[in-house]
This record gives sequence, structure tokens and C-alpha cells, in this order.
Amino acid sequence: QVDLVESGGGSVQAGGSLRLSCAASGSSVRDYCMAWFRQVPGKEREGVARIGQDGRTVYEETVKGRFTISRNSADNTLLLQMNNLTPEDTGMYYCGAKPVPYCTFGTFASTGSPPIWGQGTQVTVSS
Repeated sequence: QVDLVESGGGSVQAGGSLRLSCAASGSSVRDYCMAWFRQVPGKEREGVARIGQDGRTVYEETVKGRFTISRNSADNTLLLQMNNLTPEDTGMYYCGAKPVPYCTFGTFASTGSPPIWGQGTQVTVSS
């Protein structure tokens, strides 16, 4: 089973950039459908970006064109490059892994094998 550790969060002003990293150990990130989720207090965790085993990516509508999800096989990490950040991007960001070729945001945590989560990294964007 894979273990996940996120890093790279922080506080930035609107329009700034951050790059989140999710270091995986125990298994290759290529063996999972990987995703980044965001959660704010009082709300459910919501999907932001995902990448299937075949490398195809999907983004939540509000981050399209600003966020880029990718995998780095050399150091077995999942990345999320976030540009042109807005206060609405504020939240705790979690890296998730599901041992299936393809996944969706809506069923990531609710059906099939339970996902593996990291501990999260906080992103705060001020206006």
C-alpha cells in the first residue's frame, strides 16, 4: 500500500503561485488513479484535479487553465502547479490514491476500494 505525504502549501496573495507535492512511498504513483482534493471547514472534500493510470487528466471547472496536475516518476511524486490563485482556492489540500486505472471525483471516496489519503497541506490565498 502506498503512503502519501503532501508539502508545498503556504500563504500567498491573489494572483500568486504555489506548487504542491505529494511524495509517495511503498508503491509507484503510476499504479493508482491519483487526485488532489480541497476541503474548507464545514464543507465536504471536493475534487480539484485527477490523473489516471494512463496519464489522462481532468480538472474541476474553476481551476481549468490555472492548475496543472502531473506525476514525476523519477522521485515518485504527484504535483499540482497552481497559478493565478484566488481567495476561493483557500483550503486544506489532500493528495489521494485509488488502486484503479480510472476514477471520478464523485466516486473517489464513496465506491470501490477506499482511497489512501495524505495528511494534507494548507493553502491560504489573501485578496
